Amino acid sequence: MATQIRRRSFILMLAGTLVALSLATGAQQLKRPSRIGVLMNLASDDQESQVRFATFLQALHQSGWIEGHNVRIDTRWGAGDANRTRRYAAELVALAPDVIVAASTPALGPLQSATRTVPIVFVQVADPVGGGFVDNLQRPGGNMTGFSVFDYSIGTKWLELSQLSVRDTGEIERGFDTFASEPNRGLIVTASTFTAVHREEIIALAARYRLPAVYPFRYFVTSGGLMSYGPDSIEPFRRAAGYVDRILNGEKPTDLPVQAPTKFETVLNVRTATDLGFSVPPTLLAHADEVIK
Repeated sequence: MATQIRRRSFILMLAGTLVALSLATGAQQLKRPSRIGVLMNLASDDQESQVRFATFLQALHQSGWIEGHNVRIDTRWGAGDANRTRRYAAELVALAPDVIVAASTPALGPLQSATRTVPIVFVQVADPVGGGFVDNLQRPGGNMTGFSVFDYSIGTKWLELSQLSVRDTGEIERGFDTFASEPNRGLIVTASTFTAVHREEIIALAARYRLPAVYPFRYFVTSGGLMSYGPDSIEPFRRAAGYVDRILNGEKPTDLPVQAPTKFETVLNVRTATDLGFSVPPTLLAHADEVIK
């Protein structure tokens, strides 16, 4: 009789243990994956944009975040269109993500209008303090932090030339035609979503009018531009994944300082120089970080 009681007690204890294990396993399976919204400023088929996004995903994976397993990523591609960017910003906020990654300054205004609570990690923003997105670089103070696109000391590297403002594709060609009518002209193309989206047209017009042009990023030069001086355009997306990881693990944007670029590079395309009829000074070749032939 005692043996039967002990056996019955063991069976009940085992059954209780199995039920507890089943409930624990079920709870783990029902746990919602973390959710990340991503608002890119270029088109989905833009090679530069693809490399940026792939770099971000790779860095997330290295931190243990695997899409379809413990994280869901909702991505929108603004393609330089302001109306589309506003719409996508609202869509991403409505999905109630745990954090949003936003590329470029134009994405932040719509996101700021849509939410003051969802953590936002920005990339390639020119002046986050002046734009009103953070209180200061060390203590952002709100729901945004991230990586600025330029250190202000880069201004000493640029020359002050005639300003050529363009807002649409038609103005690009008209502006080039007017600008190139005077002799001994050179062009500095500043960083913006507009110039990134229309870089092929800008580079082609610089070639047509035989204008020496300096661009803000390497990918302009690999697309046929003459030379660039500016920060690495890919590394910030790797670093942004690190901030996303820290936020998903409980840290707050206000405790993560805004970071400036850590690497600047000079890239020169000697084939383009030859096509334009320019001779490249040996000193410039010696100082270039990369020479494309």
